[in-house]
Amino acid sequence: MCTAASFKTKDHYFGRNLDYEFSYCETVTVTPRNFPFKFRFAGEISHHPALIGMAFVQENYPLYYDCTNEFGLSIAGLNFPGYADYKPICDGADNIAPFEFIPWVMCRCKTVSEVKELLSHTNIAAVNFSDALPASPLHWMISDRDETVVVESVKDGIKIYDNPTKVMTNSPQFDYHLLNITNYLSSTREDVTSRFADCIDLKPFSRGIGSFGIPGDLSSASRFVKAAFTRLNSVCGDSEEESVSQFMHILASVAQQKGCCRVEKGFEYTIYSSCCNTDKGIYYYNTYENSALSAVDMHREDLDGTGLVSYPLNEKMAVTFQN
Repeated sequence: MCTAASFKTKDHYFGRNLDYEFSYCETVTVTPRNFPFKFRFAGEISHHPALIGMAFVQENYPLYYDCTNEFGLSIAGLNFPGYADYKPICDGADNIAPFEFIPWVMCRCKTVSEVKELLSHTNIAAVNFSDALPASPLHWMISDRDETVVVESVKDGIKIYDNPTKVMTNSPQFDYHLLNITNYLSSTREDVTSRFADCIDLKPFSRGIGSFGIPGDLSSASRFVKAAFTRLNSVCGDSEEESVSQFMHILASVAQQKGCCRVEKGFEYTIYSSCCNTDKGIYYYNTYENSALSAVDMHREDLDGTGLVSYPLNEKMAVTFQN
């Protein structure tokens, strides 16, 4: 399961937690402008905006989990089991496999408005990358500086939801999350006074009682509420250090620790957390074992090249001794 967020101070930031029970040896990967993307049914795009993000590279193909293009458009794919529904090949539409969806959008669009237009004639087709890598059930959060949407391919077609919370988690569908969050409409970051009854004088015994009831469990619905409350109430300066730090704290509020969520093959946990400055093209991340930030700047690479550039994750714990 996963959580994604979009956040703006002076610059725009986009990132996510990747929660899973094992790693695919993903890398921070820069795709330069002249790397050819060959689509199964939609031809080839040989020149496009440069991309940076986290990817599992297979057969020299970047299977991006999340990425940003050089115009600041950003996208993250999040697990959507039980609801994702991919379609047969459709005549008259751009047929795109699920693993092609991120490059298809990021190579063709600069803004969310352009994404909406592109998806009006796109069909997400039920096509696997390979026999060993079947299509994952996903939905996607897409953001630019000013707008965020959630895209879901479900039984009755592609749905595009405007996302005022600018966060997203997993199943069920996004319209459920927007309805569920109204259960917490009385939650507040402010000090509160009693409205329980006029005849009894109740006083808060602790700070933070206004947010009592905001969930802290690891379910997707609860993580959505907690991430939305944290992000929407965040106070942050405009510097790069303050902005990145605050963004990572937002993600940390819904991070998963090993041992708390047992699954068939072990325990789900937050493998990495990312924060991309989409205006500068700098991709920050930390990992479960190494909470120190690492960064890759796409503009330090040859963005007019043709080959992928990948950086393995710094996963060894980094400790700064002060004596």
